[in-house]
Amino acid sequence: MTLLHGVEPAYTTRWGAAYCGDAFALLQQVPADSVALVLTSPPFALRRQKQYGNPAPEEYLEWFWPFACEIYRVLHPQGSFVLELGGAWNRHSPTRSLLPYRLLLRLCERFYLAQECYWYNPSRLPTPAEWVTIHRCRLKDAVNFVWWLSKSDRPKADNRQVLQPYSPSMQRLLRRGYKPEKRPSQHEISAHFRRDNGGAIPPNILVIPNTRSNDPYLKRCKAMGLSPHPARFPEDLPDFFIRLLTDPGDLVLDPFAGSNVTGYVAEQLRRRWLSFEINPTYVAGSRYRFDASKGKAA
Repeated sequence: MTLLHGVEPAYTTRWGAAYCGDAFALLQQVPADSVALVLTSPPFALRRQKQYGNPAPEEYLEWFWPFACEIYRVLHPQGSFVLELGGAWNRHSPTRSLLPYRLLLRLCERFYLAQECYWYNPSRLPTPAEWVTIHRCRLKDAVNFVWWLSKSDRPKADNRQVLQPYSPSMQRLLRRGYKPEKRPSQHEISAHFRRDNGGAIPPNILVIPNTRSNDPYLKRCKAMGLSPHPARFPEDLPDFFIRLLTDPGDLVLDPFAGSNVTGYVAEQLRRRWLSFEINPTYVAGSRYRFDASKGKAA
């Protein structure tokens, strides 16, 4: 477990600590070069205010930049910064805002862009409703950006930790063999293509439904009269990047933790973790993710 000097955590587990407070102030207490992975989903720049708070689009870049500078400082030289961000639309117009791309370009003044990834949620409702279900002039918006940034051009990463099951056709190929030859596309398929590497290398599009509506976290929040965080990403999302970019014992940080999905997944994967959340209700609810068999909250 890693604790911040002179700051009392809201709760601790075997592997981590959750803090209730302003993320920028708490980030300043984190030692430089100490974090292997910062993985977070900050408040989106939405036109409509949400109960968890979100900055206005015109203020977003300047609001986020001080956090980005602190994240850069605390990252290990081979560390990564994974930022999950929803798309945005222009006011009163069925056109996309360029804000996510402007943010990415601004971040690349300090970080390397290791790879752009995308989270496709097939269960997402048809939005924005005005243009998708009323005027019927746009498609359902079901993909979020996941920018994988890094402090160096060679961040620690191992895609063998996130292999996916081979497709039925690949399994048949491995059983029957394959004659090395050129495809019509002129790509040459060598004999190495027949090697069983234990699974397929995943693409940079993550297909993860977000349909959990009655999990233990929600049940406990309801039983205790606490409002759950309304914008939770599924556990499979942090699980993928934590396994890809860290080793057991590494430190994972989420400065906008919400219901602390990142910390909970890091706990299961035996990574040390820190989570920061300014809303005390969300912090109180997040401790219910941790039970006696999975790192009981102290």
